Amino acid sequence: HYIRSAIQGLSARGVRTIRCASIYLTEPRDILDQPWFLNTVLEASTSLDPDQLLRACLEVEEENLRKRDLSKGPRTLDIDIIFFGREIIRMNNLEIPHPRFSKRRFVLEPLAEIAPEFLDPASGKTILQLLKEVSDPAQVERLR
Repeated sequence: HYIRSAIQGLSARGVRTIRCASIYLTEPRDILDQPWFLNTVLEASTSLDPDQLLRACLEVEEENLRKRDLSKGPRTLDIDIIFFGREIIRMNNLEIPHPRFSKRRFVLEPLAEIAPEFLDPASGKTILQLLKEVSDPAQVERLR
């Protein structure tokens, strides 16, 4: 429900979905006494600049009742910008590529499904290479 709502909310803000990975069930990290998470990855196109895209993501999270009470705790929705083309962006409120994406199996698994040969502009490695190298032990299960 929240994933569909997020895609619709982003679309209403000028973010067009090109490809969407399957939904993945992921065990929680750090705070283990919480439900498992649902994750996916989108490839999208937009005329928004990175800062505008970040604002659009935050608006969609808020519309879906996102609370920021507990870091790494349960949440209705968490939208991250992993890449913005091949750009490397370092701003106070935004880092692209996402600074921890290559350490997170729950990002790499769905990303490898839709863009296995995409080159991370920071490391120069493909998503498939990063997935093979990741040491994250978290269980990530493809649902559909």
